[in-house]
Amino acid sequence: MLIRRERADDIAEIAAVHRSAFGPLQADGDRTGEPSENDGADPPEVDLVARLRSDPGWIPTLSMVAVEYKTVIGHVCLTRAAVGPFPVLALGPIGVVAEHQHSGVGSALMHAALGAADALDEPLVCLLGHLDYYPQFGFVPAARLGITPDVPAWISHFQVRPLSAYDPRITGEFHYPEPFYSPASP
Repeated sequence: MLIRRERADDIAEIAAVHRSAFGPLQADGDRTGEPSENDGADPPEVDLVARLRSDPGWIPTLSMVAVEYKTVIGHVCLTRAAVGPFPVLALGPIGVVAEHQHSGVGSALMHAALGAADALDEPLVCLLGHLDYYPQFGFVPAARLGITPDVPAWISHFQVRPLSAYDPRITGEFHYPEPFYSPASP
């Protein structure tokens, strides 16, 4: 498996990754990789990545794919966000095709993304995510560092990962890039 920067010819495969990763569940708990039976729509992560690409917060060097045998099997992106006046990064979405989940692809993407952000002297990565998964990568509840999400309902799952350039003066309210707040395209 290779982790590399996203290229223009990866866009369709990245959409397929998020379709597979976040699509409806089958009876056995696996993802179907198909649009929802209810309305035929893609999972919101597919549209979110597309909208992020056209947002000023998009950072092309921090959109990465996992490739196996020339096929994209995973994707993660970091985008420009803010804590008060301080520029920070938002992680997400991260997705791995259903048949490669639980095989280390997501962990490899996380390590690559965090390493790249650290190498670029970014101070902090923030995310809304599972409390049992992200701490293994050094994420802690954001409130511990004096950072709160701008949507109060997110507080319980809002986490941060300080990097080498972290400054403890980075406190206040976090704000994602705008596509995280705007509704998906019809």
